[in-house]
Amino acid sequence: MNKLGSRPTPSTPHMGTANLRLFVLFSIFIALIIGMNLLGLKIIRFYFINTSVAIFMAPLTFLITDIVEEVYGKKTVKYFIVAATTALLVIFIYVKIFVILPPHTRFADTNPAYEAIFSNSPRLIMASLLAFLLSQFHDMYAFDFWKKKTGGKKLWLRNNLSTIVSQLIDTTIYMFTAFYLITPRFTAGFIVSLIIPYFILKVIFAILDTPFVYLGVYWLKKGISPQTPASPQTPASPQTPASPQTPASPQTPASTPAST
Repeated sequence: MNKLGSRPTPSTPHMGTANLRLFVLFSIFIALIIGMNLLGLKIIRFYFINTSVAIFMAPLTFLITDIVEEVYGKKTVKYFIVAATTALLVIFIYVKIFVILPPHTRFADTNPAYEAIFSNSPRLIMASLLAFLLSQFHDMYAFDFWKKKTGGKKLWLRNNLSTIVSQLIDTTIYMFTAFYLITPRFTAGFIVSLIIPYFILKVIFAILDTPFVYLGVYWLKKGISPQTPASPQTPASPQTPASPQTPASPQTPASTPAST
């Protein structure tokens, strides 16, 4: 009882190291998804191909979901995907509103550049969402499928098999949905010629990140305590008075003498 005579309130549950590490991965996953869509407009020359800077972010999203699914299962990854999709939709809505709003006179000279950067067409937005959803859900189900096929062994195999195919789905759906016949030059053959080197680069990244899958799984599992926290104790019930003891019955002599 506290000073006011009210019942004691239960203490706030502690989040724990395991949940904290999962939330860290979750926050990085959301940041990467949003960053790919806001920052990916810049094209650079990376070795033998011209590619978006998002190439350095996209492989990490599959890396994170594979780590999480290995430790927490498919259902948790599904939460990641739904949350990221919600975050993307919220960002896209705000971006569209902010682009439409008339600028202040002090921002008038900068506004055209602002609009050029953030005025993604509805087609590009749809392509991004569609590619993200289909590739991530495929990765989730494929990882689970190969985990069952391998009996929970060969993490490197299911990580690469699920990720490489998912990267192909992501690249193909995005490129065709966003750019097919956007100009006469963007025929199916031309888009395929763009997909191939881009996909090869993604495969290289997928293979290179294999050691980090093992490190991530180890790090995430290490935060899980082997003992579950004890449930709050309920106050002890009042003890009932002990029943009066009956006097012990007199012992009868042994019926047979002890054997020698």
